[in-house]
Amino acid sequence: MQSFIHTAFTSLFDFFLPRFCPSCDKKLLPNESVVCPDCISKIKLAEDEGIHSEFVRKFSASGIISDFVSLYVFEKDKELQHIIHSLKYDKRFLTGKFLGSILGKNLKQKITDWKIDYIIPVPLHHLKKAERGYNQSFYIAKGLSKELNIPVAQNFIKRKRFTESQTTMTLKERQENIEGAFKAKRNLNFNGKNILLVDDVITTGSTIGECGRVLLKAGADKVYAISVAIAD
Repeated sequence: MQSFIHTAFTSLFDFFLPRFCPSCDKKLLPNESVVCPDCISKIKLAEDEGIHSEFVRKFSASGIISDFVSLYVFEKDKELQHIIHSLKYDKRFLTGKFLGSILGKNLKQKITDWKIDYIIPVPLHHLKKAERGYNQSFYIAKGLSKELNIPVAQNFIKRKRFTESQTTMTLKERQENIEGAFKAKRNLNFNGKNILLVDDVITTGSTIGECGRVLLKAGADKVYAISVAIAD
C-alpha cells in the first residue's frame, strides 16, 4: 500500500514537474529514481583486481589509507561523467544521495568489516564552496550514511588553503599542490576511531592521502577511502 501511494504521488509530481535522467535526459518513469536504469547499466564496474592494483599504486606505500574501494570506472564523455557533472555543476543534490545509496547497497559488507565510526566527505575550500554553493561529496556521504546508518562528520576537517585545479598536473605536482592544504578541527580527538573518507572520483589519490594524514595526526586509528569511481 505504501509503495502504491508513493508511486501515485510521484506520478502526480512528475505531471507538474517532470524528472529527467542527468545522463541521457530521458523523462523518468514514476518507479525510476534519479538516473534511468539504461544509463546505470552502461556504467563500467570496477573489478576487485583493478581496485587492489589502484590501492597498491596510489596508497599502500604511504601507509596512510588502510584500504579503499570504488564501485565504478570513470570514463570521459560517458554516462557517469554526465551524472557526476550534474551533481557538481547543476545542483542536482538528489544525484549525490542516489550515488551514495548505490555505494552503500553494493559495498555494504566491505565497509561493515572496516567498522567505521564516522563518514567524512573530502572538504572544499570555502571560496570554492562559496562559488559552487555546496560540496558535492557531502551529498554522496549523506546517501551513504543513510544506507549504512553511520554518521557524517562534515566539519571535522577543512581545507585551509586554496589549491589550483589539478586536472593537468603530474602526480608529483598534485602531491606538492595539496600538501598542507587541510587541517583538523581544533581540539578534535579521534582516538580509536575509524574514519571513511568520501569523494566523487579518485584520480591520483593525493587529496585523499593528505586528508588521511591530517586525520591520523588527530588521533584516528585507521582511515579508509571510498569513491563513486576511480580514474587514471
